[in-house]
Amino acid sequence: MTATTLPDSRWLHAIAATAFLAASFPHAALNAQGLESPETVDRIVGSQVSEEETKTTAEIGKVSSAIDRTRENISTVRKTSKLDKVDIVFLTDAARSEGGPPPAIENKVRQHQDDVAELRKEIEANALLFNAIDSRRVLAEDVLAVEFDNPGKIVIYAAAKPSG
Repeated sequence: MTATTLPDSRWLHAIAATAFLAASFPHAALNAQGLESPETVDRIVGSQVSEEETKTTAEIGKVSSAIDRTRENISTVRKTSKLDKVDIVFLTDAARSEGGPPPAIENKVRQHQDDVAELRKEIEANALLFNAIDSRRVLAEDVLAVEFDNPGKIVIYAAAKPSG
């Protein structure tokens, strides 16, 4: 016959206290470094992040062309670990609050929906790009396309309005 011994209450209290501290620690770490200051963003992203607001009609050719090249841009996003400049173009009239992208862009996104979905996942998985869009309060699901203008520079087209 085997005798089972129960741990005394001090061990149970120590285990419970350790579990409580471990559960509360990630929250404390999140509060430690916010993305509010430009210096913090620059240190994390390591790139200059700029933004511009425009109407979709002004950029329709560029956005449409970038959506057509989404498949090839996915692998570039996947390999990107350093950029000199990240330019976020807010297509303010394409934001959800404005009814979404105009039909020409919406149809283009629908034609390439699997590639656009994969692009968004790659952006979320890329620390540099995710932190760049997150610093400007852009959700990955609002990204319509990306364009690599020059080596070291990316333009991210987002159907969103800037926060603030």
